[in-house]
Amino acid sequence: MVAEPDDSKVLRVAEREIPLLVSRNPRARRISISLDRGGGVHLVLPRRTPLSQGLDFAEDKAGWILDHLDALPEHVPFEDGAVLPLLGDEHVIRHDPAGRRGVWRADGAIWVSGQQEHLSRRVHDFLKVEARREISARAREKAEIVGRSIQRLSLRDTTSRWGSCSAEGNLSFTWRLILAPETVLDYVVAHEVAHLKHMNHGPRFWALVARLTDDVAHARGWLRKRGDRLLRYG
Repeated sequence: MVAEPDDSKVLRVAEREIPLLVSRNPRARRISISLDRGGGVHLVLPRRTPLSQGLDFAEDKAGWILDHLDALPEHVPFEDGAVLPLLGDEHVIRHDPAGRRGVWRADGAIWVSGQQEHLSRRVHDFLKVEARREISARAREKAEIVGRSIQRLSLRDTTSRWGSCSAEGNLSFTWRLILAPETVLDYVVAHEVAHLKHMNHGPRFWALVARLTDDVAHARGWLRKRGDRLLRYG
């Protein structure tokens, strides 16, 4: 590995360049490396550990890093011919340059008009709109059932969690849930809405989740076993 000055955080192995997300943790007692579900490689250093020592550690772990990166699901870019599981149903992206409808769904396809260079962004924007529509409607319906109000609902692109609920009643979800089966999306919404009433994971919380959605065990199992696949798109 050839390390460049201080802020260069790149591991070079077998003609591959692997970006390293370097951070310092005052509580850490040793250097550590982890991969997030999106394939990001995190190098965590104790407060006083030199960056060069951390990069040497990453080089020693290069084999482990490559093995885990190669085991991740194949990346699926938003391009003509790509297949996306919209709410679990496969849709093929079709580019129609002469179309005048922006982005629309028809006959098992996601049709995208306009120039090729804008296709990826337009698909991404379309999926976020679809996700907001699905999630918002379900969240507000379920919040009414539990007698709570949602202060704010936001969509993000997180890799560490599918949704969250704050003490103030703010809900946040990853837009990538629109690429999960409908029952899985519904479960995540129910999970976060239930936190509006129970900010814990006790028996009453899980009983409420079961009231708000069907087949909790199946949805949780899908996220545990296949949730990482949602991060390969785009």
